[in-house]
Amino acid sequence: MNNTEKVNRVLIAGTNSGCGKTTVTLAVLAALKKRGLSLASAKCGPDYIDPMFHRSAFGVPSTNLDPFFFDENTLRFLLASHGAGRELTVIEGVMGFYDGLGVTSRASTCELAKKTDTPAILTVGAKGASLSVLAQIKGFIDFLPDNNVAGVILNNCTEKVYAALAPEIEARLGVKPLGFMPHIRDCEISSRHLGLVTADEIGDLKSKLSLLAEQAEKSLDLDGIIALAASAPKLSFDPPLIEKRESVRIAVARDRAFCFYYEDSLAVLEAIGAELVPFSPLEDRTLPEGINGLYLGGGYPELYANELAENETMRKSVRTALENGLPCIAECGGFMYLTGSIAGHSAVGFIKGNSFDTGKLSRFGYVTLTAKKDNMLCRAGGSIPAHEFHRWDCERTGDCFFAEKADGRSWDCVFASDTLYAGFPHFHFLAEPRFAEAFISACIKEKHRDRDN
Repeated sequence: MNNTEKVNRVLIAGTNSGCGKTTVTLAVLAALKKRGLSLASAKCGPDYIDPMFHRSAFGVPSTNLDPFFFDENTLRFLLASHGAGRELTVIEGVMGFYDGLGVTSRASTCELAKKTDTPAILTVGAKGASLSVLAQIKGFIDFLPDNNVAGVILNNCTEKVYAALAPEIEARLGVKPLGFMPHIRDCEISSRHLGLVTADEIGDLKSKLSLLAEQAEKSLDLDGIIALAASAPKLSFDPPLIEKRESVRIAVARDRAFCFYYEDSLAVLEAIGAELVPFSPLEDRTLPEGINGLYLGGGYPELYANELAENETMRKSVRTALENGLPCIAECGGFMYLTGSIAGHSAVGFIKGNSFDTGKLSRFGYVTLTAKKDNMLCRAGGSIPAHEFHRWDCERTGDCFFAEKADGRSWDCVFASDTLYAGFPHFHFLAEPRFAEAFISACIKEKHRDRDN
């Protein structure tokens, strides 16, 4: 690894989902921004909403650091590139600190902390407990060696309980108590089945963040957090090798219905030579002029199914373009948009079958996708790490790729051809840049086909 970057950084981890690590992360970001620090943020795992929330709410660069998608070098590269020139980077963990694939710590928050040499602050729910909190913390510290846990924040904790526990935590366990957060009902942020609602949907967001910042100044050891971040060692890494190609124009659906994109994945397309042209399937009447490719990301098309159906000219524009061979990637919600209908409302109709609500998460989690035949993105046998995260399903989900989970469960999925990838699995181009290069190659071919005609 030939490059080094000094990035001051901490990771806000948790004992489990629901322990308050998102609240603590938002409180730390809000308070440090109020102090005037230049910040970056990141999220462990395959989460679209939290990085989007951080960018919108705090105006900070944010990225996904996913130990399942990326090797150690790529994790370090992303962390360094987003944190460069910033005074502090706050990383939010996922689930419980050790929770990974199955009953292993593979792809866990702990793995991310170790691979990026990042000090971790463990968020521990303290409601209805006192000395038992120490037993819980000790269990996390002792469970695996070299786990990077360097500090503790107690959530849902009173000032009195924290004052009694803090010296015991430091004396008995040797980790730094970095404050507490009481329960603040006015700061609760709504969620839906795929996670937090987006920042744009929260009318009183500024007041919520202001309350969190005010409380953090009172009850968190912000100076201690800043000092811990500064103790993180330099990051060593090599930038990914991405070859510049001929320029193409790719239309990218971006509105309330389609908003799930990995910004660093889109940046790979731009680095190869793509001009990304945003458009709205909700508001625009047709696809942008002069495009050579189409990217329909995930999101919440089911919430806007009626509006999407009423925009008949856009649906026709998309269907005609695909029938004429326009290269297209359609992931999850984007795939649903290409089917016959969403909850009984007409969709594009390029792919037969109707999309419907199952009422529960379907085929949830990480998978490895392997192509069963040659297609736009790879040859038969080509593979990429991916994930599925959706409650909706379709009567037909395709059979051109084979998806396999770590526990051995598997299924066929995805419609694919020389010009199409359409299915529920999401992936990231930095996990396999050759997929991006192949998509750009298809768009270049389309560009020259248009010229020749």
